[in-house]
Amino acid sequence: MRRYAIYKGLERPLVYRGFKGKFIGWGIGSLVLGLVGGGLLGALSSMYLGAVVTLAIIAGGLTFTFQRQKGGLHVKTRSTALFVHQTKLKNYGKTTSRNL
Repeated sequence: MRRYAIYKGLERPLVYRGFKGKFIGWGIGSLVLGLVGGGLLGALSSMYLGAVVTLAIIAGGLTFTFQRQKGGLHVKTRSTALFVHQTKLKNYGKTTSRNL
């Protein structure tokens, strides 16, 4: 019987330069948004203003992404409220001769 090595690298989360999983896409999105937004503003007004806006959008987007990544890959909503689900049964709580 032949044995083949199984690649187990897929069991670990995908990590690229500190970003994990879906946050890699968020980081790339902030880079693209910063370059496009700053480039458009630089073309329409001032090159220096476009450069400042580019750096601000990229830095803000990457900072936001790092902060969201600290919370985990999945959004965890922690509710402190009390939820009461209404029942839609017609005879709920009523006793009839059939139920006995």
